[in-house]
Amino acid sequence: MDINGTCISSTTDEYGPIYVYQTRTSRILSFDGKIYQSCMKLNDINGLDLGYTQAMMAGLLFIPRVKTATIMGLGAGSMAKNLLSSFSKLNVHAVEYREAVAKAAKEYFYLPDTERLFIHIDDAVNYIKYTDIKSDIIFSDLYNSKGMEPKQIKSSYLRDCKSALNKQGVLVLNIWNTALKSRDELDELLALEFENRLLSFNVKSGNTIVLAFKNDIPLIKRKELLTKGKWLQEEMNIPMERYAKLLWDTQNL
Repeated sequence: MDINGTCISSTTDEYGPIYVYQTRTSRILSFDGKIYQSCMKLNDINGLDLGYTQAMMAGLLFIPRVKTATIMGLGAGSMAKNLLSSFSKLNVHAVEYREAVAKAAKEYFYLPDTERLFIHIDDAVNYIKYTDIKSDIIFSDLYNSKGMEPKQIKSSYLRDCKSALNKQGVLVLNIWNTALKSRDELDELLALEFENRLLSFNVKSGNTIVLAFKNDIPLIKRKELLTKGKWLQEEMNIPMERYAKLLWDTQNL
């Protein structure tokens, strides 16, 4: 086991093991005892500790008022908790394939029991194909102990995500540890399905965050973008100003 800390829970379902570790400052979810699936600071249970999850929130910079969000891959619930605690009117739909993972999120990571959180135990591809819920933003972070789920780079999945977005909606994809062939395939599919209405940037962890817009990327001035970043930073307690500046400097908005 490469994760430093005490294992406080070890369970197995039909898909494999689920570990929960605790250190002096954090609680960690892992599927293999080596890679962090989620991490929660014990003194900030609603915060986003992993940098790539903070970066995925950059999609909110382009949404005037977020009312409905969908998260593909609940994990320990970090993104769901942060969104729910930051926006009092927001409804969150979280899709998780493994019921045991959702149970761990509730038991060890303080996932709240609230009428604004809807947990769907389902395969992401199946859920997004048949849902009638329209979201302002969809976060897709489909990973297992072996890496990115192949379904995340399927044309049908991307098309169904696009269909499940509101008119000005954004699909946010986390891309990490992906073979060049798969990455090239994904870039081509995204360009085709979203008609090149894409923004992307890299974070220090090696993740690439892709924002795919259902319709035209909103025209936004630098001051407006940075002001939105500052507001989100205050609401969410994550460095959104940094990502607003990064997007402006690298994407030719």
